[in-house]
Amino acid sequence: MTANDIKRSSDERGLRRELGLGALAATGICSMLGASVYVVPFMIQRNVPGIGAWVLPAFLFAALPAVLAALAYAILASAMPRAGGSYLYASRGLSPYLGFVASFSQWFGLSIVIGVIAYIIVPFLRDVALALEWNQLASVLETGAVRVGLALAMLWTFVCTNLLGSRLYTRTLIPLMLLMFTLGAIVVVAGFSHDAADFAAGLLSRDQRVLGASTDSKFDLGTFLAAAAILFSSFIGFDSIAQAGGEARNPRRNLPLAIGIAMFSVGSFYFLFTAAVYHTVPWQFVASESLQRDVTAPGLLSYVLPGAWAVAIIAGAAIALLNDLPAMLLAVSRLMFAWAQDGIFPKALGRVHPKRHTPQTAIIVSGVMATLGILGSHFASDFFLGIDIMVTSMLVNFMLMCLTVITLPKRNPVLASKVTVLSHRPSQLLLAWLGMLLLAGFLVIHVRKDLSADLSNWYFHSTPIWLIVMTIGSAVYFLERRKLQRSGVDLPKVFSQLPPE
Repeated sequence: MTANDIKRSSDERGLRRELGLGALAATGICSMLGASVYVVPFMIQRNVPGIGAWVLPAFLFAALPAVLAALAYAILASAMPRAGGSYLYASRGLSPYLGFVASFSQWFGLSIVIGVIAYIIVPFLRDVALALEWNQLASVLETGAVRVGLALAMLWTFVCTNLLGSRLYTRTLIPLMLLMFTLGAIVVVAGFSHDAADFAAGLLSRDQRVLGASTDSKFDLGTFLAAAAILFSSFIGFDSIAQAGGEARNPRRNLPLAIGIAMFSVGSFYFLFTAAVYHTVPWQFVASESLQRDVTAPGLLSYVLPGAWAVAIIAGAAIALLNDLPAMLLAVSRLMFAWAQDGIFPKALGRVHPKRHTPQTAIIVSGVMATLGILGSHFASDFFLGIDIMVTSMLVNFMLMCLTVITLPKRNPVLASKVTVLSHRPSQLLLAWLGMLLLAGFLVIHVRKDLSADLSNWYFHSTPIWLIVMTIGSAVYFLERRKLQRSGVDLPKVFSQLPPE
């Protein structure tokens, strides 16, 4: 058999490099946009009482560690363009176990949030029905069984989309992304075209309510930092691009470039979108309403928009949330695929469909984990539990990515020599240490807030749930690693090289 035959045989069994720059950027953008902009900047008034008028400054502050983490990802992606990026980066540049910790934390957090997102899409569908005065349908969508059933149906539809291959994935994702931005632009234009007086008039006309007098919002550093730690979750998602490294065309160029495009476009959209809503709707109203019910951008702006436009922005929110599902499923399944390739998780997770070239078992298992996120959101009656788990998971992940940038040249000089993004070593060290400092601070603030929260049961705290799951995952890792050692596998060699394509 010739070398070309061997390569062709490997290509037929493995993943295919079919994702171009547009599909990679769309993967990051669609993983980032969704509940993070339509819900979190407004429900944070309930989750972090007292943040008041300081939401936008907290958003800006939260962007700083996210940008540093994105740069760390871009640096590492340029040297190690393979599936399951974050696992490969830390396992080759830091340590095999910490690589597993970084990626398993990421997999767990994102898998849970996939379920959370599927669960909170249904209230947006309910709001569309209400805006169209389909009151009976809206009532049906409020029932628990229907909400859970629809969430599961949407989740598993996109599991099937991922199973059917990257071409269908791209054809599904990019049109939905363009539609999402188009409908989201309505919110930006509407928010800056109206003001608080228009909102007060709409509130009086529709609900016969008078807008309360405005009050000052006092700055509190602890509250500000707690809010920034939550808003940091809005920037999570660009990492999905790195997980698709095994399917990217021209990966050393396109992976870092796609990360930059996703961060810039989504960050700009976030600030415009959130500023537009708060320009029209006073934060005092948002804060008071958030204590009574779940508030969203479409629901708030419906007081100043005609019915058809209100339906359009609610539909935009639903599409933004839907877009999260296929992109995030791709990311988490490729992490499992990478573990299986290295032999630290059952080999079945590394099986690739011979015709569609997708890691079918890993996608299905990720769908099962996301199903638990749906059920957990329903029984906990608070989707912020899932978001808190994700924030903890991703803060740990991003810290380890920054640490990998620091340790890579000493740990693996061969791979370090392949870095093409920000190859100036002093600049790498500056951004990595600054990122570590900020991310560690966010993690301390977030964990402290979680553990001090007054909740009815311990399992409604995200920190102990995260620790339990990480303990279980670590046990599986060490069992599989021991099997590899007993079988005579040269582990130092495995964890110093990239897996074959």
